[in-house]
Amino acid sequence: MTKGQGFGGFGLGKMKELTEAFKKAQQVQEGAKRLQEELEVMEIEGEAGGGLVKVVLSGNQEPRRVEITQDAMGEGPEVLADLVLAAAKDAYNKSTATMRERMEELTGGLNLPGMG
Repeated sequence: MTKGQGFGGFGLGKMKELTEAFKKAQQVQEGAKRLQEELEVMEIEGEAGGGLVKVVLSGNQEPRRVEITQDAMGEGPEVLADLVLAAAKDAYNKSTATMRERMEELTGGLNLPGMG
């Protein structure tokens, strides 16, 4: 057995790397919990028809409210349905992008051994 190798070649250097990796993973986990709390209270607005219809979602895509202007009401049911759908898609795309950006910020710099 070579001096300083420990069990199966898992020496002190590797233990330090592993300890650091666990610390980083724990930081990410704590950050993810905070992020989830932030997303729950965040409001993301999607719109269609130049603001005729707005759909508001939470940051984790929970529907909050729909706002329909009087002008949108005059467009008829088919057009109104299309505007609501387009506003919902806009809000969904914005919330998805926001979640992705925040997760990248959270996990940025995380370099676990064997992961990259």
